[in-house]
Amino acid sequence: MIGKSGLEASALSLGCWAIGGGEWWGNNDDQMSIDTICRAVQLGVNWIDTARVYGFGHSEEVVGKALKLLPRRKMILSTKCGIQWYDDGGELHFMKEGHAVRRDLAPKAIRRDLELSLKTMGTEYVDVYYTHWQCKTYGLVPIEETMEELLKMKQEGKIRAIGASNTDLQILEDYIRAGQLDVIQEKLSILDRKSEELLPFCEEHGIMLQTYSPIEQGLLAGKASDNYVPKPGEVRDGKTWWRPENIRRVNGMLAGWKDLTEKYQCTLANLCIKWNSMLSSNINVLCGARKVSQIEDIASSLDIALSKEDFERMKQDADAVRKQQ
Repeated sequence: MIGKSGLEASALSLGCWAIGGGEWWGNNDDQMSIDTICRAVQLGVNWIDTARVYGFGHSEEVVGKALKLLPRRKMILSTKCGIQWYDDGGELHFMKEGHAVRRDLAPKAIRRDLELSLKTMGTEYVDVYYTHWQCKTYGLVPIEETMEELLKMKQEGKIRAIGASNTDLQILEDYIRAGQLDVIQEKLSILDRKSEELLPFCEEHGIMLQTYSPIEQGLLAGKASDNYVPKPGEVRDGKTWWRPENIRRVNGMLAGWKDLTEKYQCTLANLCIKWNSMLSSNINVLCGARKVSQIEDIASSLDIALSKEDFERMKQDADAVRKQQ
């Protein structure tokens, strides 16, 4: 159940950032991406997550094509607002592919985002609508104003549940005071557990925590060589865990889990996704994929009967690596 919304979702969800391609992820085969989304649904993964900024609209275009082939009423579709490159509203977030991308949670900005998303994906409503990034300057756009517009969208039937991403405890408290928040989407992996501190608040207030990057953009799948260097501008460029010295440390940790992959007859990615899910019954794990083989592997992750002892062993191994970086 997604918060108090009444919406039922699979415990795993499919993230479509990589499907947007571009400088972040490189060129994609759009038909392969569509096939991946359709295969995810066949495997029981009914929550498809994207964002307006992924590929500067391209991810939503691909998701929209896939939706035409799927039972829309049985799907959970989420996208995100508040990141725009259309005008000078809000605060500069980053530069990418010639776009000045800005954080803008003003009512008129998120309304524009929603209408563009609905048109691009060819749907009349979005099941979960996230504010993608919060204001850099706290209170620049009062959360009460943002929430008021989100509640209007909900009353109009254009969104069914309200979410927020990349938050902190103070911001969550503001959202709760202003209206209903059903889910937050935060980065969480066995190597990066900062958002764990939000779990007690979420559990107390009936908010689902959807975790993204559970395998650290592929690092925890164990397929990166020790000397891998991300290309300038790609998604891994500049990320802490993709520094050469950290790749070597993580690969050493993963090599020590060979007995676990043999014991559970699974991949390293499966282990790390399952580990995430065991942190709380209130967690949904968001996993990116753009190939059918990837989603077929990911979809089986929660079937692993990972023991509490092995869960703790993985945590201790990761803690040792985290202390070194």
